[in-house]
Amino acid sequence: MTELPAQVSIREVGPRDGLQNEAPVPTEAKVRLLDALSHTGVRRIEAVSFVHPKAIPQMADADEVWAKATTVDGVRYSALVPNSRGAQRALAAGFTEIEVVVSASDTHNRRNVNRATAESLDDIAALIGQLHSQGAVAEVIIATSFGCPYEGDVDPARVAGIVDRVVADGADRVSFGDTTGMATPRRVREVVTAVRDRHPDLPLLLHFHNTRGTALANVLAALQLGVTDFDASVGGLGGCPYAPGASGNVATEEVVHMLHDLGIDTGVDLEALLAAAALAEEIVGRELPSGVLRAGPRTRLVS
Repeated sequence: MTELPAQVSIREVGPRDGLQNEAPVPTEAKVRLLDALSHTGVRRIEAVSFVHPKAIPQMADADEVWAKATTVDGVRYSALVPNSRGAQRALAAGFTEIEVVVSASDTHNRRNVNRATAESLDDIAALIGQLHSQGAVAEVIIATSFGCPYEGDVDPARVAGIVDRVVADGADRVSFGDTTGMATPRRVREVVTAVRDRHPDLPLLLHFHNTRGTALANVLAALQLGVTDFDASVGGLGGCPYAPGASGNVATEEVVHMLHDLGIDTGVDLEALLAAAALAEEIVGRELPSGVLRAGPRTRLVS
């Protein structure tokens, strides 16, 4: 059996990627969730996105949420931005870890930001320079890395080519988005291998959706390739407002539950995380898809 890593780092994306696909949630509720997650042992949290309120009304209160949140020492908080104006807002708010997105699929990129992938890459090159000039770290998220609902399969060589471009432009790290849950272990191996063949030392982060029930299998496949950085969303919140059928992200507590059973350290307190997942379910007012939230961890016995 392939040796698995001893430690894995999870970035909690529920406060941003999770809530942006729900009906607008009150500011105070967002702050409660963000603060609860900050005390679970998760060391990285995607807190907000600085987008135009007409594009994503669920994130219209990003400045207020961040101003009211209580940060915890040792937790790294990041924000997503779509353009230079969003980047300036994020920098002014004090963020030093900032994410920008481009889609590997031209069609999805046009649905998302109304421009071709190549045009977005030009914009991102300028954004990276802007962020670096003000001391921030730039992460490029490549959406639809494992497939596009409009175009079908995306050639791993195309994904690797986008990585070539953003690395040349100065990206500090790259992440790969399974935007509508089209990834499978085979696709994970193909994409990670294609990128690693060209950039063996580049930090990689993988972001899976559980749309077709393959998210945990994909995490395991990535672990076997030595990947140690993953996104996950409390309760399985999330989706993509620009892609039909994009159900939730893989649930953070399901990932943590599996990793701990494999003997992999995450630093996360699973019980505290389950309490945060229950809070997320209360906030959005619907049952969330997390199986571990429903049934509890496998070590919880019936009395």
